[in-house]
Amino acid sequence: MMTEKCDVLILGAGAAGMMCAIRAGKRGRSVVILDHARAPGEKIRISGGGRCNFTNIHAGPKNYLSANPHFAKSALARYSPRDFIALVEKHRIAWHEKTLGQLFCDDSAKDIIRMLLGEMQAVNAKLRLETSVSAVAHDGGRFRVTTSGGVIEAESLVVATGGKSIPKMGATGFAYQIAEQFGLKLIEPRPGLVPLTLDPALLERLSPLAGVAVPAEVSHGKTSFEEALLFTHRGLSGPSILQISSYWREGDVIRLKLEPGRDIVALLRQAKQKNGRQSAQTALSEILPKRLAQHVVEQTGITGNLADMSDKVLAKLAAQVQDWQIKPAGSEGYRTAEVTLGGVDTMALDSRNMAVKAVPGLFFIGECVDVTGWLGGYNFQWAWASGQAAGEFA
Repeated sequence: MMTEKCDVLILGAGAAGMMCAIRAGKRGRSVVILDHARAPGEKIRISGGGRCNFTNIHAGPKNYLSANPHFAKSALARYSPRDFIALVEKHRIAWHEKTLGQLFCDDSAKDIIRMLLGEMQAVNAKLRLETSVSAVAHDGGRFRVTTSGGVIEAESLVVATGGKSIPKMGATGFAYQIAEQFGLKLIEPRPGLVPLTLDPALLERLSPLAGVAVPAEVSHGKTSFEEALLFTHRGLSGPSILQISSYWREGDVIRLKLEPGRDIVALLRQAKQKNGRQSAQTALSEILPKRLAQHVVEQTGITGNLADMSDKVLAKLAAQVQDWQIKPAGSEGYRTAEVTLGGVDTMALDSRNMAVKAVPGLFFIGECVDVTGWLGGYNFQWAWASGQAAGEFA
């Protein structure tokens, strides 16, 4: 069987891999990009409810978790959200900004995939789908990769196969196997941006709230996020919970402040002055979803009319809304996690180009590296930036 040769071989046709292929191809490098999936960019396709939250205008190092928080600075500084927006606009893809700096396609996430494929085609990058890798060898300064379609030899090997999140889409820990083969350390991978589960007793107590969504400030230690919270049949979800899940560890407590922008005591006092004969539940139903108002009153055991309630009792009701302490039992795991935390230890990589310091020509980019963004377009921006950085050098 003939051995195919190229300058740059990229494993993984996701956001980071395709970005790297485009940049390397623009430098005149011959590029082959492989993926075991039937279609490229599957995570792009399903993201943002099918509209792809492709970046966040606020993306900066502060929005990323890593054992080395400084590592992401170089790549993010050299390829910014504005740079990616310019590419999107060059392809006349209409987009809009949602809350908190999140940018989405007006039409479909497939527009972003088409754009990347078009850019790859323009630089003659060869895309091979439904191709699996069985072995990676490094000999005489070159990489030999055995695939289901034959052997490919390359000067540079870029690993962009992602993390373990959403296994039903074909996600595996393959990048970590390659990293360990070349002697690189891993920061323990775990699910990130994931719903949290509750123990059976607490779940039963909160079961009437399944499906209720409410604005919340969710805190873990000194970190807090103020976004929607959703009670589910398994536990807690919604953007605020997904965000805090990346900071939470088993055994830790999280704090929930529901309706954080409202002074519940003041609102109850007003309701008391206006109509003292109404119950606490009726008054709270004006402030909170009805089922949540009922739950709060049942938990406090407070009965009677507002007229008979002291400020101390009203404060007790308010605390039941705005001072929850919950110890989650666990998370829903990789099945529903949007990203994988941890991964290839950045101490082994050059932050300017994502290259492995000890193995010339080997690069790790995107989600498989120990850099994880917040919810809201940050992880795509890391994919674009790290892919671009490697593509400039591979």
